[in-house]
Amino acid sequence: MSVVLRRILAGVCLGVFLNAGAMAALAQQQQGADDDSDTAAKKAKKDEEWGDRSLRLKAVKAEGPCPYVKVLYDAARYHEFKDDKETTSAAQWTGEINGIESECAYKGTDPIQVGMDISFSLGRGPQADGQTKVYKYWVAVTERDSAVLAKQEFELPVTFAPGQDRVDLNTRLQGIYIPRKDISVSGSNFEVLVGFEVTPQMAAFNREGKHFRYVTNAEQK
Repeated sequence: MSVVLRRILAGVCLGVFLNAGAMAALAQQQQGADDDSDTAAKKAKKDEEWGDRSLRLKAVKAEGPCPYVKVLYDAARYHEFKDDKETTSAAQWTGEINGIESECAYKGTDPIQVGMDISFSLGRGPQADGQTKVYKYWVAVTERDSAVLAKQEFELPVTFAPGQDRVDLNTRLQGIYIPRKDISVSGSNFEVLVGFEVTPQMAAFNREGKHFRYVTNAEQK
């Protein structure tokens, strides 16, 4: 799905786009699609632009409610088991989105700017292959309780130290802009959703209310 997307609904023009730097990186990525190495480098640059901690919201207060930001329940946890056996001894990799802190800013007819901090807990189970895992997650902007307007995928590489079974980390995203037709369109018209890239089996596992996190030896004591 295009990162820049506009649609007409009830006379309101909606759009979602990244900051100018990220858009330039995306355009370059599309032009170099035939070169795998260049594409990988440009994707990394695009992700960096979205998560650049040097970016900050403009010093303006929101003149209305912010978009509702939440973790999608079906994609809130990541569980990878060897041979699909849902047991502690078969655990390979696990992950959980612990929560999101977000803020927004807009005034007049300016676009809504959204920034967020996403906290993760990531686990390495006894059946994990190696010390490094690249988790994948996504951020989507939707019309409230309705259509997805834009979606961006990200990679979260994690290296576990020898003997380390869990890593807690925080990621900052600051490049989400939502244009508005006029002042009547407030942040309450939108949702920002976050979730892991999960298989249908993982989604069903989460939907059924199952919960698993690999527990370290230290935590067991």
